[in-house]
Formats: sequence, C-alpha cells, structure tokens
Amino acid sequence: MVTISNADKALKTFYLGVLADQLNVGVNPLLAKIGQTGADVWGKEIKKLAPYGINGGIGSGLETDPLPASGGNNYAQFTLTLKNLFGKIEISDKAVRASASSAGAFVNLLNAEMEGLLKAGKFNFGRMLYGDGSGLLATTVENASSSADTLTVDSVKALMEGMTVDVYSASGTKDATLSGARIVAIDRGAKTVRLSASASAPAGAGCKLYVQGSKGNELTGLEAVFGNSDTLYGLARADYSFLTPYTDEVDGKATPAAIQSAIDSIEEVAGGSVDFIVCSFDVRRQYVDHLSASRTNLDYMNLDGGYKALSYGGIPLVADRFVADGTMYILNSADFKLHQLCDWRWLEGEGGTVLHQIPGRASYSATLVKYADLLCSRPMGQAKLTFTGKESSGADIVFHTVSFDSQGGGDIPSQSVVSGMKAVEPKEPFKTGYEFSGWTLNGEAYDFTEPVTGDIELVAVYE
Repeated sequence: MVTISNADKALKTFYLGVLADQLNVGVNPLLAKIGQTGADVWGKEIKKLAPYGINGGIGSGLETDPLPASGGNNYAQFTLTLKNLFGKIEISDKAVRASASSAGAFVNLLNAEMEGLLKAGKFNFGRMLYGDGSGLLATTVENASSSADTLTVDSVKALMEGMTVDVYSASGTKDATLSGARIVAIDRGAKTVRLSASASAPAGAGCKLYVQGSKGNELTGLEAVFGNSDTLYGLARADYSFLTPYTDEVDGKATPAAIQSAIDSIEEVAGGSVDFIVCSFDVRRQYVDHLSASRTNLDYMNLDGGYKALSYGGIPLVADRFVADGTMYILNSADFKLHQLCDWRWLEGEGGTVLHQIPGRASYSATLVKYADLLCSRPMGQAKLTFTGKESSGADIVFHTVSFDSQGGGDIPSQSVVSGMKAVEPKEPFKTGYEFSGWTLNGEAYDFTEPVTGDIELVAVYE
C-alpha cells in the first residue's frame, strides 16, 4: 500500500538525483558549461581572492646592476552573499489516498509534480543567469487596458503563465493587493499580463514585477557584470579597471567582423580565451542571414548536455530566450563559477522527513533548496555587444537561379545565388571530340566576378 512514508523515500532516493542533474545541466548550455564548486564559501558568504594584473618582480639590466625589486601579485577580494534558491511542491492528502491502492497512479502523481517543479525551476534559473540579481521581470508602461487586473509591460520575455509575482509601485512600495497573485494569461503581441487579483484602479507606468519574495535576492547573473552599477562583488568599479568588461554598441547587424573585433580586444587586453557565445534569437538570425548572404556554410557542433550550437571558428554560438533582443555575450566560461554551500537538497524536518503537512490544511509539501551564487573572477575577459540593426525577414533576401546548359557536356547543377552576390564557376563540362572554351551569357563570354542580379542561363561553348 502506498503511504506518505513511501513518497518521502521516493523523493529522497529516486527523484533528488534526477532533479539535481537536470537543474545543474539541463537548464541551458551556458549553465551546463559553468563549473560548480564548494570552494571559497565561508558561512553564508562567498569570499574569493581574485588576482589581477601581473607580478611586478620582472626586470632586466646590466651585470653589475642591482637585482629587480620584488613586486607580488595583486589581489582583490570579492564578496557575495549566498542566494537562497527554493522550489516547492504540494500534494493533497486526498490525492495520496485516492492513489493508495495503485502504485502506478501514485508514481504518476509524483511524476507530474516533479515535472512541474523541474519545468518551473529550469525557466527561473535560466532567467536568473542573464539577470542582474535584482529579480526584475518587467516594468509596466502606460496601461493600454482599462481592466484593474491587467498590466501592460515593456517585455514579456521573463514572464510565464502560472508565475506568482510581487508588484511594486514606481516609488518602490509593495502593492499588497496584487502581490502574491498568479499570472493567468499573457498576450505576447500586445505585451499585456492578466493577474488573478485586481487592483483598485488600472496600474500606470513604472510599476515593477518580481517573482514572489525574490526582489534583490536572485543570482548575480551576467547583467550584473555588464551593468553600470558603482560596485561589483563588494568592490568599487572606479578603483579596479579589471572590473570593467568590454562593451560595444554596433550600428548594424551581427557580423563575423563585429564578433571578431570583440574577441580580439579580449585576447589583446585581458589575455583571455573565449570559449562560449550566447545571444538573443534575433541576433542569431542576423548572423545566419549574413552567412547565407555571403554563401558561407553553417557549421554546427554538439555540446555537453545534449545541446547543439552554431560554430563560430570552433566557438559554440547559441541563442537563449532570456537574452535581451539585440544582445550578444562573448564569454570565457572558465572565469565563471557557481559557488555553492551544497548541491540541491530537500529541506528535511525532524527524523529526516521531507514531506510535511501544511498547518491547517489537508496537504503535504516538500521544498527543494540550494544556497549558491554566480561569480566571474575576471570581468575584463568578457564582452557584450548590442546590435541596433534588425534581422532580415524571408522577403528581404532575394535569390536568383543560375542554370547551366552544357550543350551535351553532362549535367551541371543550377545554383541559387543571393541577389548581388557572385555565382561559383562550376567544373568544366566534357563533350567527346570537343574542347571546352568557356561559358557565355547571351552570346558573350561570362565573367564569374560579376554580381548576379536576376535569373540567368549560361551556355557552354566548345572548340
């Protein structure tokens, strides 16, 4: 017979390992690439000595000169408070008793709860990775709706139906009516969000949405490194130049030249080695458009965790839903570590149980916890590009067909060429008893260095 005790054991022995693995590796390719460590964790804080610059004890001189003065390494101490990450499930006593006589039904019940927890965990931890630690999901703009339960926001990227959110006014005061409400529906085209609670009047511009209880308590993500805050990891940016990463706003679309310029700057200034590129979906489309227009093959590569990425000179390039539009991060993943007090664990009560009755309710809950934060030991070795151009739509790229009439010299495949680009000279056709002398267009010798501006047929000429 299935009991709460059986469920408790299943959560600890079977589900915990699967959940931990998926939340550590299965969230997104970047998190799978970043190492996790228990080093430099002291109590509730992360304290890490980060070297910067070079040793000053090097010099050269005459044989009779004094030896160079010593100059030790430079260190700065990073300080971060461990963030408390939680995931909570709830199972009603009625559901447990209804499935008590069927092990299969009970397994299905637990599986459904675990899948829901895993989906929510992946969404939120993936979102945090690209945030600045504030937990901000969206900011309201002038409300296009007259409904008191509907908000018009600047972006719905970080929002999902079912999320429980807190709402703060433009002045920073928590709205007691809307906070704790769940997102019922999202109109992604109109950028409106309908909540399960209604305010006394439609919300105006400047209100901010956060995940319940998460304001200022989320992981110190990439935007904290690339942001314009006065301090980073407890140090004043003005005092340490190595805290300033490479940033550039590119007036146009994503191209290999812009990417390479950032990589060259990192290698030249920081001596770093870029091994990961992540961007928004629109930037990836811009990059693919450029490769298509320049007739360059798209190379793919397989990553750990079962992910697939485009290859930029052997560097994986992936797109992520939580990267802001027009944005690309160029990173050395070895400089990032997720420092943690422990890996994912169930919050245990007396006797080591993980399922606890909710006071005053006929339900049980279990809470998954992890105490960790993300730290970059060398911010100057990272880059962020912002592109002001837009990706091409399918109608923006015009292709022309270049066909070949070999005059009996064998089959020559036609070519699809982007308007304004050049056709590739094919292999010479072979015709018994004749010598191939070239291709012609309208009776004139064709020059393959000329751009193609329309559909053409090239005819082989023999001597």
